[in-house]
Amino acid sequence: MREWRAPLVWGGLLIAFCLAMGELEPFYRLIEPDSRRVIYDRADFLTLLWRHLTVVGIASFFAIMIGVTAAVLVTRPAGRDFLPLVAQLASMGQTFPPVAVLALAVPVLGFGGVPIVVALLLYGLLPIVRNTLAGLEGIDASVLESARGMGMGRMQILAQVELPLAFPVILAGIRTSVTVNIATAALGATVGASNLGDPIISGIVNANTAYVVQGALLIGLLALTVDSLFARLQP
Repeated sequence: MREWRAPLVWGGLLIAFCLAMGELEPFYRLIEPDSRRVIYDRADFLTLLWRHLTVVGIASFFAIMIGVTAAVLVTRPAGRDFLPLVAQLASMGQTFPPVAVLALAVPVLGFGGVPIVVALLLYGLLPIVRNTLAGLEGIDASVLESARGMGMGRMQILAQVELPLAFPVILAGIRTSVTVNIATAALGATVGASNLGDPIISGIVNANTAYVVQGALLIGLLALTVDSLFARLQP
């Protein structure tokens, strides 16, 4: 139970702040003494948390599926010629600013959750692809040769030898991708994808620092909760 203490503590604090944000009004009043409202109340914080998790979860799921699959395919003999191309495309996805992706996606996809999912998907691919390639290519050739000597086929070697051995490195890439996207997802509030970025954007627009602190606090706690969960899953 002690091993799960950190995720439970961070997760408990996250839920507590979502439920009791109004109780902290005196504290936020110190930050914004001249504002009529200091607690963001346009949406329930638990609802915003759920929407934030949904967007990050969907984007991360597709990033994992695409990233791991692409990395596996280009490490096979038939796809090795495409390895530089896949690595470059994944790098471009992260170097291209999410704000620019949103600006290009909104005219095509409209406002809402889809543009931010696309932006997070592109932004989260690089750590997953990079770590999957590193994990698979870092396996000792003698281990693969031993597996072949035991009569294992290519798919058996991939499923029973390569992926299990590369799993810690792959998981580290997924951990980085998801944690970074938790913060980046706040940009979705600018294109109508309501989430924990709403208080931050509203605070910036209305010059209300208390709103910004509330959104940033909850996103920070969510990132710590998820990161500590991944830490427990890391072999």
